[in-house]
Amino acid sequence: MRTTGAVDYLYYCMLILQFVHQPAAKQVFRYRLAEEGQPDVRVGNVAADLGIVAGSGEVTFTLESGSDFFKIDNITGELATNERRIDREKLQQCQMIFDENECFIDFEVSVIGPAQSWVDLFEGKVIISDINDNTPSFPSPVLTLSVEENRPIGTLYLLPTATDRDFGRNGIERYELIQDAGESSRRASGDPYSGKRRFDEGAGRGGGVFELQVADTTDGEKQPQLIIKGALDREQRDSYELTLRVRDGGDPPRSSQAILRVMITDVNDNSPRFEKSVYEADLLENSSPGAPILQLKAADADVGVNGQIEYVFGAATESVRRLLRLDESTGWLSVLHRIDREEVSQLRFTVMARDRGQPPKMDKATVVLNIKDENDNVPAIEIRKIGRIFLKDGVANVAEDVVVDTPIALVQVSDRDQGENGIVTCTVVGDVPFQLKPASEMEGEQNKKKYFLHTSALLDYEAVQEYNVVIVAVDSGSPSLASNNSLVVKVADTNDNAPVFGLNVVEVSFSENNAPGERVTTVSASDADSGKNAEISYSLDPSVNGIFSVDADSGDIRVNAILDREQSERYEFKVIARDKGVNTLQGSATVVVLVADKNDNEPKFMQDVFTFYVKENLEPNSPVGMVTVIDADKGQNAEMSLYVEEEEEIFSIENDTGTIFSTLSFDREQKTTYTFRVKAVDGGDPPRSATATVSLFVMDDNDNAPGVTFPINSSYTLLPPSSNIRTVVRTVIATDSDTGINADLNYSIVGGNPFRLFEIDGGTGVISLVAKLEQKHYGLHRLVVRVNDSGQPSQSSTALVHVYVNETLSNSTVVEAQVARSLSTSLNTNIAGDPNYDLSKQRLSIVIGVVSGIVTVILIILVVVTARYCRPKNKNGYEAGKKDHEDFFTPQPHDKSKKPKKDKRKQKSKQPLYSSIVTVEASKPNGQRYDGVNEKLSDSPGMGRYRSVNGGPGSPDLARHYKSSSPLPTVQLHPQSPTAGKKHQAVQDLPPANTFVGTGDNISLGSDHCSDYSSQTINKYNKQPFRRVTFSVVSQPQDPHQQGSLQSCYDSGLDESETPSSKSSSGPRLGALPLPEDSYERTTPDGSVGEKEH
Repeated sequence: MRTTGAVDYLYYCMLILQFVHQPAAKQVFRYRLAEEGQPDVRVGNVAADLGIVAGSGEVTFTLESGSDFFKIDNITGELATNERRIDREKLQQCQMIFDENECFIDFEVSVIGPAQSWVDLFEGKVIISDINDNTPSFPSPVLTLSVEENRPIGTLYLLPTATDRDFGRNGIERYELIQDAGESSRRASGDPYSGKRRFDEGAGRGGGVFELQVADTTDGEKQPQLIIKGALDREQRDSYELTLRVRDGGDPPRSSQAILRVMITDVNDNSPRFEKSVYEADLLENSSPGAPILQLKAADADVGVNGQIEYVFGAATESVRRLLRLDESTGWLSVLHRIDREEVSQLRFTVMARDRGQPPKMDKATVVLNIKDENDNVPAIEIRKIGRIFLKDGVANVAEDVVVDTPIALVQVSDRDQGENGIVTCTVVGDVPFQLKPASEMEGEQNKKKYFLHTSALLDYEAVQEYNVVIVAVDSGSPSLASNNSLVVKVADTNDNAPVFGLNVVEVSFSENNAPGERVTTVSASDADSGKNAEISYSLDPSVNGIFSVDADSGDIRVNAILDREQSERYEFKVIARDKGVNTLQGSATVVVLVADKNDNEPKFMQDVFTFYVKENLEPNSPVGMVTVIDADKGQNAEMSLYVEEEEEIFSIENDTGTIFSTLSFDREQKTTYTFRVKAVDGGDPPRSATATVSLFVMDDNDNAPGVTFPINSSYTLLPPSSNIRTVVRTVIATDSDTGINADLNYSIVGGNPFRLFEIDGGTGVISLVAKLEQKHYGLHRLVVRVNDSGQPSQSSTALVHVYVNETLSNSTVVEAQVARSLSTSLNTNIAGDPNYDLSKQRLSIVIGVVSGIVTVILIILVVVTARYCRPKNKNGYEAGKKDHEDFFTPQPHDKSKKPKKDKRKQKSKQPLYSSIVTVEASKPNGQRYDGVNEKLSDSPGMGRYRSVNGGPGSPDLARHYKSSSPLPTVQLHPQSPTAGKKHQAVQDLPPANTFVGTGDNISLGSDHCSDYSSQTINKYNKQPFRRVTFSVVSQPQDPHQQGSLQSCYDSGLDESETPSSKSSSGPRLGALPLPEDSYERTTPDGSVGEKEH
């Protein structure tokens, strides 16, 4: 161990010296890693590359930098990737780097000695290798290329290149060109090593117009190029749509494509062409500068600058260039200066159309303009007075009541032009009630005419007070010239208009409970007349009955009484306006006074007490009723808020509808009636309120199952077998917390009545006996009674009624045990009578045979004894032929229906205290007694003939007649048997027909037989009624091995109705039987059993 420690120490010392002599942060690591790898990918082992034996924990490793992408095992020095994914194309240091050895991630590792006694730092690089994780793509999904038409075949155009973030063999490998539909694809790819152009073989059917070739550039990139392989004519086809596809060299390869749209551009190969060679037009003299004359149009099949046409003058005189203007772009010829026909009558010149191509091409056309004469003098109009109508300064005053067609002025028109240009037409323009009529029928000079200005309609001052009559004169020149003059006609007023109110119906709101004399509103009427004709006086119609009045001058309407909206909320009457003209006119309007409400009325519930009925078990927050409340007020004064006044906060009310909701589910059985108050508060200021009482009665729902109050399931009743038919056995009493039909109960027996012995009254629950009881019916009967209510759906409960069929109830503990077992037994199992009844019949035949044999043996013994004692004896001895007092061996008939009478002779003679107690025991061969606790009597050959007899209640009890003061040698009297008053007695569950004459073949005398009888018969609860067995404590001092007293049991031989005083208490000993600790009945000294409640 010391040698090993020394070697390790020397090793670490040498390692320290090695690190000390090395330069600090020396780069010694260089690893390679592919991008996009999974986490925890091994990169390298630092310890192994440094030659360090790691794993002991003495030397540790720490990643000082590079932890963004890597992690290191502190013990083993294993360098691996962490959770962060490495994308070579996203690394900042690898942008625009296409050398695969130049893209790396730096890291630093510190090697730490034991207890950090020394530390050394190492640098390293992880070269990131590229994988094909990027798809090459074009700069745009649609690439556009312009190609001139008529370009020679073989012309080459460079196409946009695609980009691939990968490089090397994962970069772009080739381009493919897919031409229009109907043409096969033509592909070209560059040889990555030769640097020469290479074409794919095979063009499409008929050949394509374009072809793709790929050239290798000096920097190793691939440049796609488009070559023209056919004639291009823009006028036939101006564009081509191809598909350019690019693929990389990865495995598997990635590809993308873009639409290559080739636009054919135009060249100047067409000359312009005029629509016409000669353009001729007429030009009016004095045309204004800028007036268009005509448009020259030429067309060029080329496009762009080659199709752009400009228009210029060709052979034209100086006057043409001075008077006319030619638009170069549109070809419109217009007037530059006014032209006088008297100076020049015609202009003739040429116009050139040329394109802007290089060289330009042109065409020419001739233009002829004919100068036409123009009507350049306007007509003159003069308006003068005529008749009585006053006219001054262009204003005429005319009364509105003048008749139609009244002349009011004279109009004269003239024109200085000659010919058609001097012929003048005069008219009145506008919608005015005036017209011109010739002043004379005689024809005068064509250039001078006179007209009268007449009224053409009635004048109305109220409609128009003034007219501006415009008269226009137009000559017949082309174009015609016109002039106008105007006359102002003022209409004088007459009283021909009645006053008019602004509104036919004036509606006003006025608050109730007002003070008399308050102003209600002010009405105003207007009259279209003027002066006295427009002065107005106001009055009210008599229907107002003095409630309202109006001021005749101002139109103020006032109220003379106190208004009550609840009595009348609307008043309607007429107000009359009359003018003060010579002929008085009047107008009227209707005034409607709407009486505004004030909060002068309290809310009123429709009922003082609202009564609602609601079912119980209603879901919480359900509506239970609705109250109605009204308020004689209106508006906000009638907007009421409803509240529930209660302490328990059970109810809430919806303000809009008055619906009352409950917050709980009602249970009628807990509470049947709810009473609370509802309060209504209006929205007036101050608010008014009212209350009402709500009584809510909960209606019953069938939510409670019937409950059986009597009998309880663990109780039972005794039914004697001699009961008559229709004997009332039991009454089932049930109650239901519901009411009405939901509490109407119906009783039925649904199980435990296989013999149809019982019936139950469906209405009262009284169970009656309906069949005669037989022997097989003895025992416990469990009736399953179902109680159903009459609700919908019906609810039910089930009760158990136990009926114990037997003459008497001598041992209630046994019955209670059977009832207890019944409660744990399935209801599908019938518990009724004795299930072993048929088996008992078979056993009865056997018992009769056995008893016959025993009787025969006894008779033989009697004969022998009689013969033995026939010999003469002394006085105190046995006398032959003398009859004994009692024949103990002769069975006496037993009548179950009658109780045995007491023997008077027994009452007279005084017998010993224990003379009636007989204990039957078998002697061992050596003369010792059998131990009643641990041994069986059946082992004794002398007692093997005694058996238990199973039969009905009428079976003879032989033990009652087995009495002898001088028993056989095998029978010993035990005077030590305790008296009835000194022993503990209890009821043991035994069949009443079992008579133990001796010891049964299979009955143990040990304590297990007596104490475990109930457990042995746990599944035989249907046996016949049990009989009484007496437990006693017997002292046995004769047995030196037995200390203390011994508990024993024996059959008392008593029926249920018998007592020890009527029969002998002697009986066969069954051996020791422990007394039960609890649940047994104590008997009185006379043998009677105390009744136990059940």
